Amino acid sequence: MKSNPKRVAATFALLQALVHPVYASEPTYETATFAGGCFWCMEEVFEGVEGVISVTSGYTGGSTRNPSYPLVSSGRTGHTEAIQFQYDPAKVSYDELLRVFWRNIDPTVADRQFCDVGSQYRPGVFYHNAEQQQLAAGSREQVEKTKSFPQPIVTEIVQASDFYPAEDYHQDYYLKNPLRYKLYKHGCGRDRRLKELWGDTG
Repeated sequence: MKSNPKRVAATFALLQALVHPVYASEPTYETATFAGGCFWCMEEVFEGVEGVISVTSGYTGGSTRNPSYPLVSSGRTGHTEAIQFQYDPAKVSYDELLRVFWRNIDPTVADRQFCDVGSQYRPGVFYHNAEQQQLAAGSREQVEKTKSFPQPIVTEIVQASDFYPAEDYHQDYYLKNPLRYKLYKHGCGRDRRLKELWGDTG
């Protein structure tokens, strides 16, 4: 009996698939690190962005290893409160993340954010590679050109250094302690100042 070449090829392909199954490739996530004052507030913002996988509150930009919240909040370690997160670049670009970042900070002050004063609350973009550095610098220039307020942009763009996750009780604080969080955020005047700066485009 003469064999059918197409049937033979199909059978061979089936056997190959059984022996060497094709697995869906794992998504490739990237890391971003931003500081915008109180990390509780920044965590809430970025956990609501589609394409952001996970957000961690913590400390970066200082010299003390494994700092604690009391040490950082004293302003003696050189760290600032920050968030570090994983995101899916297939769903959200770094440029879009930067847009969200600028609209949720006060870029006109260097060593404070809203009611929180000190270098431990300084805003900043902490880049992880040359592409992020270039995009961050470009986005800052764009904000400077298009902003409606007269003050200059003073937010730093620096290379990422060691990031230390904050204590467990700080993670997802806005979910664990919603009433206290809302009272703090309102009392700090964060939303009010953001509206002054950006209007309703945040």
